[in-house]
Amino acid sequence: MPVRRSARGFAAAFTLTFALVGGQAAAAPSDVSGGSAAAARVVTYDASASAEFKSAVDRGAAIWNDSVDGVELRPVEAGRRANIRILADDGWPRAQTTSLGNGTVYMGRQAVDQGYDTVRISSHELGHILGLPDRKPGPCSSLMSGSSAGTACTNPYPDAAERAEVEGNFGGVLQRPAGAPAPAVFMD
Repeated sequence: MPVRRSARGFAAAFTLTFALVGGQAAAAPSDVSGGSAAAARVVTYDASASAEFKSAVDRGAAIWNDSVDGVELRPVEAGRRANIRILADDGWPRAQTTSLGNGTVYMGRQAVDQGYDTVRISSHELGHILGLPDRKPGPCSSLMSGSSAGTACTNPYPDAAERAEVEGNFGGVLQRPAGAPAPAVFMD
C-alpha cells in the first residue's frame, strides 16, 4: 500500500503543478478514495455577456456534461476568472481557442437571424473549445457539421465520434504536449 499512496501523492502533485503551470483550465481533485474512476477536469465559463443567448449557453454546457465524463463545464463562481468567455455579437458565431478548454465563444446574431438554432450553435462552439474541429460538409447528426447541416437542423448533441474525441482530449490531458491544441479561430 505505501507505494500506491506515494504514487497517488505524486499524481496529485503533478496534477496541481500542471493546473498551475500548464494552462488556465484546472484539473479537478484526483481520486484519493481508492476508487479507480478519474475525476472530470472542470472547465468554467462566463456567460454574463451572452445577452439573450444565456439559456442556450447553459443548455449547450449541460448537453456536453451529459455526453462526456472527462470534462465538466460549470458556470464560473463570482470573483473568479473563467476558462471560457461567452459573448453576444452581431457577427457570425465563432470560437477562438487559446488552449484546450480555454478561449472565447462569440454567439453571433447573424446565424440566428438566418434561422439557425441557438442551442446547436452553443453546443457547436463549445465543442471547438473542447478541441473539436469543424467537419463540413456533414449531416445533421454531426454537431460539428455546423451550418452545413442547414437551418432545419436543430440537433445540439455530439455524435459518438465527437464524444470519443473529447473524452480522448481530456482523458489523456496529462500526457498531451503543453499547449496542444494550438490556438485557433473557428469561423462557422
